[in-house]
Amino acid sequence: MSLETEQSGHLSDPASALLDLPGAVSAPAYTIRQQTTPRRLFEDFALVCRDPAMVSVVERAQRAAASGASVLISGESGTGKEVIAQYIHRSSDRAKGPFVALNCAAIPDHLLESELFGHERGAFSGAIGRRIGKLEAADGGTILLDEISEMDGRLQAKLLRAVQEREVDRVGGQHPMKVDIRIIATTNKDLQSEVKKQTFREDLYFRLNVIPVHIPSLRDRQEDIPILARHFMRKYDSRTAPRFRTFSEASMAAMMTYHWPGNVRELENAVNRAIVLATVEEIRCQRLELLPDDRTSRPVAKAGANEITGLAGRPLWQVERDVIIGTLVLTGGNRTRAAEILDISIRCLRNKLQLYAAQGFKPPDLIPRPER
Repeated sequence: MSLETEQSGHLSDPASALLDLPGAVSAPAYTIRQQTTPRRLFEDFALVCRDPAMVSVVERAQRAAASGASVLISGESGTGKEVIAQYIHRSSDRAKGPFVALNCAAIPDHLLESELFGHERGAFSGAIGRRIGKLEAADGGTILLDEISEMDGRLQAKLLRAVQEREVDRVGGQHPMKVDIRIIATTNKDLQSEVKKQTFREDLYFRLNVIPVHIPSLRDRQEDIPILARHFMRKYDSRTAPRFRTFSEASMAAMMTYHWPGNVRELENAVNRAIVLATVEEIRCQRLELLPDDRTSRPVAKAGANEITGLAGRPLWQVERDVIIGTLVLTGGNRTRAAEILDISIRCLRNKLQLYAAQGFKPPDLIPRPER
C-alpha cells in the first residue's frame, strides 16, 4: 500500500489500475491518495470509493483481512458486498489461495448440499463419481457464501459444524475431511431479525458474525457517485474507440439526486446504457434513462427512518438546495411544475437558482435538448 500526496486536490486517472486486473489474486495494488481536503480515494481493481462512509468500510475490511476470523458482510443488493469480500481475500495472507464463491439463493436446496460439501460416488441417484464441494475447493483460501440467509435450516446445522471444526462431511462419505478455509458470508437481510423469526440459526449467526461489515447504500455515500460514474464510463467506453469525455451538468445532477434503489449495480447499468445510446461525446441526462422517483409523492409523515437519517447532520441550506435541484431533475427542467411540487412561487424558485449561481453552484440546464 502506498501513500501519495496530491497538491492539486484533483483525482488522478485510475483507469489502468481499475481495468487491467479484474482477475488478479496476488497482493493488491491498493492506493490511498491523500488530498488537500480531508477525503481519500481508494482504488483497488473494481473497488473505488471516496465517501467517508465507504472509506471507513474499506479500512475495517483492511483490519479484518489481517486476521483469519469469519466475516459477515451486510448491505442492500448491488452495494458491492462481493467486491469487499474479494478485497479482504486479496489483502490477506491467503491471497495466493483460491477464492471460491457460492450463491446460496441461486441453487435449489436439494442440490446445495452436494454443491457445498461434495459427494461420493453412489451417494444418490445420478452421483456417478466423486465430486469435490466448494468448501474443499477453497482449502487454503477463502469461501464466500453469498446470500447466506437463503440457506435451508437443515443445511445451516451442517454448515455450523464445518464452521466450528473446519471439517467437511461429503454426502455419502465415511469420514470428515479437514479444511483450512476463511469464511466470508454476505446477506441483504437483517440476520438478527431472521434469528428472532427462527428462520436462521442463532448459533450459526454468532459463528459467522465475528467481524461484521455493513456496506451503506449508494444514496448514503453520494461522494462516490461521480468517481464511480467516471470509472464505469472509462470501463465501457474503452471496449471500443474512446468517444466520451464527460457527463453533462444535467446528467451529473440527475445522478447525484437520484435515489439508486439498485445501488452501484444500477449506476453501472445506467452508464453502460448511456454509452450505448448516446450519439455525441457528452453524456446527457436523458440517455441515463433513470427510473421515475416516486418519493416526492410520499407524505412527509410517512417518511422512513432511513430517509430522515440521510438528512440529519447536514446543513439546512444544503438540503434545501439538493431538494430544489432534485425536483428540477425530476420534472426535466420544468420550473413551473417544480415550483408546484415544492409549493413555492416561480419567482422564489428563480431567486434560489440565482443565489446558487452567485455562490458558484451553477444550476444545470435541465430542459431536454435533442442530440445531434
